[in-house]
Amino acid sequence: MFNKNIKLVIAGLIIAYAVYQFVEGNIGNGIALILLSLVFIFLYFRNEFILLAFLRMRKQDLEGTQKWLDKIKNPGAALIKKQQGYFNYLHGIIYSQKNLTQAEKYFKKALQFGLTMDYDVAMAKLSLAGIAMQKRRKREATQLLQEAKKLDKNNMLTEQIKMMQQQMKKI
Repeated sequence: MFNKNIKLVIAGLIIAYAVYQFVEGNIGNGIALILLSLVFIFLYFRNEFILLAFLRMRKQDLEGTQKWLDKIKNPGAALIKKQQGYFNYLHGIIYSQKNLTQAEKYFKKALQFGLTMDYDVAMAKLSLAGIAMQKRRKREATQLLQEAKKLDKNNMLTEQIKMMQQQMKKI
């Protein structure tokens, strides 16, 4: 919706007006304006379109996820570095159903920009391992599987990792 820097400027202006309201004696207005500025600060760190795309992804609606991601025209200007990682991560998940070469590119970009949660990093590496395995790059797939196994601290991906290791023996 807004460039990331514009969000901070808007939040700063609202806070300045809130201070003016405090000086004038309108405490309620000042508090309401401070709360309003917190919304813009929150949206600086968590992009609204990526949040909506994750909600669509949770419902397994890949077209809806793509629709929300397409609303971000210039990811470099609109998103901070971690958000760009999740932007590419979501694109990787979408393209893993259609085009493995594109998915691989997006997952690598997501890892390059960085992902906040270890589970997401493990999932991206697991997906890259699956793509490498399908392209007959066994050494790379084995290395990525080991890295994914280390990052999966809650053992949420153990079944998929074991299944992929069994498939790797067949190659």
